[in-house]
Amino acid sequence: MTVIVLNNCPPGLRGFLTRWMFEISAGVFIGNPSARIRDSLWSEIEQYAAKGQALLAHTTNNEQGFTFRTLDHAWEPADHEGITLMRRPKAVPSTVAPTGWSKASKRRRFGGR
Repeated sequence: MTVIVLNNCPPGLRGFLTRWMFEISAGVFIGNPSARIRDSLWSEIEQYAAKGQALLAHTTNNEQGFTFRTLDHAWEPADHEGITLMRRPKAVPSTVAPTGWSKASKRRRFGGR
């Protein structure tokens, strides 16, 4: 089983993938191509995705039962003792007070005067 998820990719790439897989939702493709076809599809995605993002997940013979590849994705795969996990990007704390707060609250919260 293979699942491909595309975000912000050209429509032609989506049309290309429908030759081998079913599009079950906008940008979500599912199918069971051979490993050779799957690798060929991934190379086409890497070439034509432009500024878009892509994620490919497929079954394999390992402890998790699947593996995945990403392209320009904010979350990145990280190997943790033989298991692949997704590492989230670190959140950057905001130093700007949200609008609508009172001046006293801003001083207390952000230490300004």
